[in-house]
Amino acid sequence: MTADDARGFEAVDTWVFDLDNTLYPSDAMVWPQVDERITLFVMQLYGLDGLSARALQKYFYHRYGTTLKALMVEEGVDPHAFLDFAHDIDHATIRLDPALGDAIEQLPGRKLILTNGSRKHAENVAKSLGILDHFEDVFDIAAADFVPKPERVTYERFLAQHAVDPRRAALFEDIARNLVVPHQMGMATVLVVPSAIDPYREAFEQEAVREAHIDHITNDLAAFLRRCVLPVAKDAA
Repeated sequence: MTADDARGFEAVDTWVFDLDNTLYPSDAMVWPQVDERITLFVMQLYGLDGLSARALQKYFYHRYGTTLKALMVEEGVDPHAFLDFAHDIDHATIRLDPALGDAIEQLPGRKLILTNGSRKHAENVAKSLGILDHFEDVFDIAAADFVPKPERVTYERFLAQHAVDPRRAALFEDIARNLVVPHQMGMATVLVVPSAIDPYREAFEQEAVREAHIDHITNDLAAFLRRCVLPVAKDAA
């Protein structure tokens, strides 16, 4: 789905991808594992039962943007210890995605991952998908000084560190609010939504939002790249 006044991909030479729930489908069962680990961390930190810890975790998420940011502010939690714990998951549930890998490989220009997770997590997941070698680098939450998307300063740090001109970049992301600032900066924006309702995520996290800061919406990233991006990008290259 493409907005009538959507920005196209003719001038794009830098392709930026979020990681979680963007580069893999919901049936990869990556995020549910991470989410459970975060709940367990909160349980152990506060001595709470599972339901209470879950409620507190979601409160933190809505107030601070991420549970990690909340725990750093309120409890002085070591972010590296938290991330190592949260991302200690089973990657066997992730299947190789040759179609996605082929499409990303064919994109002309640079490819980068921009994630609120850790570099190690991003590399492990991308490797399991068979797409890690297609990316130049990962800009993770540590590189962002632990300030998560959608904060403007995080995008500014990313653009500066990698010398990216936002007017020549496209961002693929699964949460609509994380595309507001990039669109204001001049990036083409693509919202990636699940092909079916994901019971492990909140409704607002998977809504096909039709707003001015969303240029394109897809529920199949590989197909979208092949059908809507590559023909334009290759002709312009």
